[in-house]
Amino acid sequence: MAEKVIHQNGKSRLHRNTMTDYVLIVICALIAFVTVYPMWYVICCALSEPIEVLRGNITFRPIGFTTDSLALVARNQEMWHAMMMSVFYASVATVGMLICCMLMAYPLTRPNLKCRRLVVIFLVIPMYFSGGLTPTFIIMTKVLKLYNTVWAVVLPSFISIFNIILCRTFLASLPQELNEAAFIDGAGNWQVLWRIVLPLAKPVLAVISIYTIVGNWNAWWNSMLYQTKTYMHPLQMYLQRLIIQQSVNIMELAEAGADADELRNAAQQALSARQIKFSFIVFVTVPILMIYPMFQKHFVKGVMLGSLKG
Repeated sequence: MAEKVIHQNGKSRLHRNTMTDYVLIVICALIAFVTVYPMWYVICCALSEPIEVLRGNITFRPIGFTTDSLALVARNQEMWHAMMMSVFYASVATVGMLICCMLMAYPLTRPNLKCRRLVVIFLVIPMYFSGGLTPTFIIMTKVLKLYNTVWAVVLPSFISIFNIILCRTFLASLPQELNEAAFIDGAGNWQVLWRIVLPLAKPVLAVISIYTIVGNWNAWWNSMLYQTKTYMHPLQMYLQRLIIQQSVNIMELAEAGADADELRNAAQQALSARQIKFSFIVFVTVPILMIYPMFQKHFVKGVMLGSLKG
């Protein structure tokens, strides 16, 4: 009788676990759909006729399949130059971020560092209180003389308090016996950092890298503030400039008494600009989608390990 009860309880527990799995699968499927569908919609719009996109007929597949807008964007030399600038900004910012994070996080894990608590407090305060845009602009333009230079975009990306704390938390979770054994054998801090800490810190470095790459790839604010020379602009700024230049206010033309041909040409330009916008979004997003799979393994591991110890 007892075995039957245990068997029945086991069945009920199994049934409950199965229902929970089904509910979680449905929730994950909905989250995946909400996440993936916007990008799929943009791809469908980029491959559809502009008039069908304007009418709102695009849902799950392209209508009037065409690659004209993608081909037009691919032939644009200015777009490729802007993409190379974005690659440059993201690459230099990522390397600088990794160097600064490691050089600032490693000393904060050493127990013999004087005033370590005060340094941590000094780092945490800027996370919640900022001087604002005006002091930052004055420092970048008047003090550092970086106006209209590439360093005005790159240098602010070298430091992130969140990434430094994340890196410090991960390094503090590593076995300290390894460092102590190296010090006993006569190694210095630089040798310990280069030969022991860095190889073990690959997961958290991958997390910081993907954060920095994505953040700088989508960045446009610093470029808008500090760069007036268009050849320095990243891809996001070029996209904004192109859409503004190719947009035509049809209502102003109509009020000005434009004829039917001018209105027709203006409408065609507006449709082309809308189509080019979707094509540019595809070109901007594809490089990031190609980078994520390379960091996925370290990304998940680094996030989990970095949250174990405060």
